[in-house]
Amino acid sequence: MLGYIIWCLDWLINAYIMVIVVWCLLSWFPNARGTRLGEIVNRLVEPYMRWFDFIPPLGGISFSPVVAIIVLYLVQDGLTFLSRLL
Repeated sequence: MLGYIIWCLDWLINAYIMVIVVWCLLSWFPNARGTRLGEIVNRLVEPYMRWFDFIPPLGGISFSPVVAIIVLYLVQDGLTFLSRLL
């Protein structure tokens, strides 16, 4: 049962990483975040990305999504390690 819960969390983290990637891609197109899809993605990603607002952009490019994705991968690795212990 615990293995199934960890598998579900792993899958959800992968899905959320994909949503962050879509959020980043939407920023490349003018007014893409104003569409219905953009609004949904913004509602999902913005609260998490606010945690990484302290990272300053370098040369006009924000690296906060990269750091946010790395943090999610670390959480995912922690879950995998935990599942191997149990």
